[in-house]
Amino acid sequence: MDFFAEYAGFLARVVTLVVAILVVLVAIAALRGRNRRIGGGHLDVRKLNDFYKDLRERLEHSVLDKAHLKAARKAEAKAAKLAKKSGESKPRVFVLDFNGDIKASATDHLRHEVTALLTLASDKDEVVVRLESGGGMVHSYGLASSQLARIRDAGVPLTVCVDKVAASGGYMMACIGQKILAAPFSIIGSIGVVAQLPNVHRLLKKHDIDFEVLTAGEYKRTLTVFGENTEKGRQKFQEDLETTHELFKGFVGRYRPELDMAEIATGEVWLGMAALEKKLVDELRTSDEYLAERAKEAELFHLHYSARKSLQERVGLAAAVAIDRVLLNWWSRLTQQRFWQ
Repeated sequence: MDFFAEYAGFLARVVTLVVAILVVLVAIAALRGRNRRIGGGHLDVRKLNDFYKDLRERLEHSVLDKAHLKAARKAEAKAAKLAKKSGESKPRVFVLDFNGDIKASATDHLRHEVTALLTLASDKDEVVVRLESGGGMVHSYGLASSQLARIRDAGVPLTVCVDKVAASGGYMMACIGQKILAAPFSIIGSIGVVAQLPNVHRLLKKHDIDFEVLTAGEYKRTLTVFGENTEKGRQKFQEDLETTHELFKGFVGRYRPELDMAEIATGEVWLGMAALEKKLVDELRTSDEYLAERAKEAELFHLHYSARKSLQERVGLAAAVAIDRVLLNWWSRLTQQRFWQ
């Protein structure tokens, strides 16, 4: 009997502990859900001047002797005191990053970052976008480009820096900047439209497998993966591509009217040095060089919007990112291998 009494007591304590843990977990989940409903995300603002200052001070501390280090600190303090006494405020530079995938997924963050900075920025400030993208879906990059157009339409100077690639949809975004800075060997251009899909109709027919496509509307489905494609469908599909290309050229021409569209809207890409000659970019310079120089005379603020995600969303996102990375690496190697050294 003593054994059963002790066991019952132990079981009661375990059940009580489990219930207590469940209550805590439910409370945490409810609180996170409430936070997501109220806020939905977080805007992180970091002053880049502190980053550059820390780099310089670490180097000075390692290189200069005590006397020169003391003199440097004294001169720095004196300059700060004079600047404070003059009462003149430094211009502000808001720095955004856009790393584009096929779906331009970074637009979800960009739209909130642009909304935030437009509540404060004026024509005396500047927005610098460090842009890296090889392009992707037309509608996705159309929305991303519209976010940058909001900055320009508000009268805030916009500078786009391209260190590696701004092609196709990436250049659609870059062309909106009043200034485009590109690294000498960055990949620029690809003002064209492409669509490709496999067709396994003959394989299915060989194995006596029928596939039917039922539509309402003559051009509801022009090309299909499994059905038999017609010449009329191909012609319509090509017409749609040409229409999209014309809209693309018109969009680029609106922001960079000095471009010779007949020469540059062929779908080709150029390295930064050649892109400068064709006026696709305005200057050969890396984003590091440009921002380091601007930090000497302006206050630089890096903006990054992070959306709150549940544990399930984070796990799913990690898996999706891993798959996307594999596919994008494969696609990059397939399409850009001619630029390898």
